Amino acid sequence: MLIRPRPSPFQLFFILRGSIVPRIAPQIIGYALFAALIVAVARHYGLQSSGYGLAPFTVLGVALSIFLGFRNNAAYERWWEARKLWGQLVFEIRNFARAVQALVPQDAGQIRPLLMESLAFCHYLRGSLRQVDADPEVRRFVGDAADTFRTAVNKPDAVLRSMERRLATLKQAGRIEAMDFRLLDERIAGMAALQAGCERISGTPLPFTYALLLHRFAYWFCLLLPFGLVSVAGWASPLFTALVVYSFFGLDALSEELEDPFGTGNNDLALDTLCRIDEISVFEALGEPPPPPLAPDNYHYS
Repeated sequence: MLIRPRPSPFQLFFILRGSIVPRIAPQIIGYALFAALIVAVARHYGLQSSGYGLAPFTVLGVALSIFLGFRNNAAYERWWEARKLWGQLVFEIRNFARAVQALVPQDAGQIRPLLMESLAFCHYLRGSLRQVDADPEVRRFVGDAADTFRTAVNKPDAVLRSMERRLATLKQAGRIEAMDFRLLDERIAGMAALQAGCERISGTPLPFTYALLLHRFAYWFCLLLPFGLVSVAGWASPLFTALVVYSFFGLDALSEELEDPFGTGNNDLALDTLCRIDEISVFEALGEPPPPPLAPDNYHYS
């Protein structure tokens, strides 16, 4: 995720990092050259398309804008819901750390293991959503227990089961009361609910048929647009075509990025940073020196 100061009006036109332009540059250049070719052919052969006009493109452009706006809103809703889920996870981890410190006896030897496993859950959830190996990070908190978790198909859920077993052992030994067990179990259930919400977003993309319809519509619209512009805009047609392509294909590419908010791109969620926030909360709850916050790499939080 990019977090940077608002650029000046002059910088606004030249910033590429975080911009969608590099991704759609081939379409912008290609359609601008195509429009220039149409203008050149029309001027060379004296072709006129005054009867053709821009009226059909006005209607089609409005329809395409509505479709793209709807898709962009749906993609942003997925992105924002994912951010709320990870924000809720920070809340649950902090609550769990406070509850464990207050309800689990110090001499039971389970406070630190429970909180370290909560951090292992965060990193395994991040690894599961990004399809990366989180074992090196998890091993820093749970040691050789990572060998047990890594054999599970659903590693985050395996960690939650381990935490639940620890609490059940404490309850059976009479070290915590039934009400205390229930309060701690609710915190673990909250983490499981957040994992399920993230898996729902990750495993349910926007319908492919809908995206295919928009792509086809946008490509045909931009292919036909120079024929309507040539008689009214002349050699300015490539410029206007490029601006329309930038608007339509830019919104489409941005929606595609926001549709999967768990990646490592410029517009994806900073899951590494959120996991570090959880680490800081847990280590401070334990009274141990917390790790430093993650610094951005050229305004980018991973």
